[in-house]
Amino acid sequence: MGSKYPPSVRGCLPLWTIALELAFLVIFFFFTSYDTSSQDPKELMGIYRVLQDVTIMAALGFGFLNSSLRRYGWSSVAFNLFLLALGVQWAVLVDGFLEWSFYKKVIIKLSSIKLATMSAMSVLISVGAVLGKANLLQLTVMALVEVTAFVTVRMVDRKYLGTDNHTSMMYIHVFATYFGLMVTWCLSRSPPVAALVEKHQTTKNSSLFTMLGTLFLWIFWPSFNSALLDIPNERKTAVFNTYYALAVSAVTAISVSALSHPRGKINMTHIHNAVLAGGVAVGASCHVIATPWLAMVLGFMAGLISIGGALCLRAYFNRVLGIHDTCGVHYTFGLPGLLGGIVYILLMFYEVTWTKNSMVFFQLLIDTGVLSLAMASGLIAGILTGLVLSLKIWKAAHVTKYFDDQASWEFPHLAVGF
Repeated sequence: MGSKYPPSVRGCLPLWTIALELAFLVIFFFFTSYDTSSQDPKELMGIYRVLQDVTIMAALGFGFLNSSLRRYGWSSVAFNLFLLALGVQWAVLVDGFLEWSFYKKVIIKLSSIKLATMSAMSVLISVGAVLGKANLLQLTVMALVEVTAFVTVRMVDRKYLGTDNHTSMMYIHVFATYFGLMVTWCLSRSPPVAALVEKHQTTKNSSLFTMLGTLFLWIFWPSFNSALLDIPNERKTAVFNTYYALAVSAVTAISVSALSHPRGKINMTHIHNAVLAGGVAVGASCHVIATPWLAMVLGFMAGLISIGGALCLRAYFNRVLGIHDTCGVHYTFGLPGLLGGIVYILLMFYEVTWTKNSMVFFQLLIDTGVLSLAMASGLIAGILTGLVLSLKIWKAAHVTKYFDDQASWEFPHLAVGF
């Protein structure tokens, strides 16, 4: 019997990616060089440790976080690594060219790779919404566009809106969420309900692997939130506040999950997502919150919002708006990110008002504009990318074969032709 699955993308994916890598090689050869200046060994090792933490978050945390689908585990983990490796290379170039101009060589420092890894995480967040509905070729195009858009937005924030490096990066959750939701809206069709429900079931093993990804992210999130802070006291405060927000959101998620169940049972899917909400929400303001109780309140609110989104938004998005959010990135990253952005704006407004600065309303306008720009640019870039990816030239899998590893991977134990 012939295969029920579409032909592989052998005719286009390898050619595209090999040509892309060759192009990267040429660009790196002519336009980049390593930093040869002397640097304090302690400072260098500090940057390297942060880079290690962020890389573990990206490769292991996000890789396993999205592996809950019972028939899409291989693709979730392997595609995550592929997009991370591709995204870091491209982010180094784009960020370098925007920073140093096209007339000078891009100087690659260890901090450049750290920044590129963090920028590439925007793709890993968005993929959670698109996962299972796009092949690897489509995801490659999506990664290139999204990294370019996000790095450009950050450049606008820093150069024209006067935003610091940390704050512009912390809005990655808002940008990536709404970028991914718009892409999946363009790609979403209406698969048979039975097939969708069957493939969205989790097994004990897949749920355990997803929990492993959650633990990696939970442990290393303080490093992410403090990675771009240069003042030691601010970095220490960011670590403290992130930890307390994560701790409270974890307790809140488990408690509210049990409370929302008729028989008082805990939903593992809620735990996968909501325990991280505190780290997302506190990101923008983690270095300016002066007391732990405020970070704890923020973590509590983020946990409630995330659980509420898991209970309500999935059905609303699927049935009303036609958006299929595969891994629930909207209530894991989007809504807590918006909460964190609003809290940061209020904190900055309070700080400026307390100092009796005459520029209070101007500062309020700028802070609101930065958050709005992240959301609007994510929506617009996501729609445009989704429309391009919905074209037939990308040879996407048929809708009935969504969320299935057999569309992309070889299974030696199956008969020939599958």
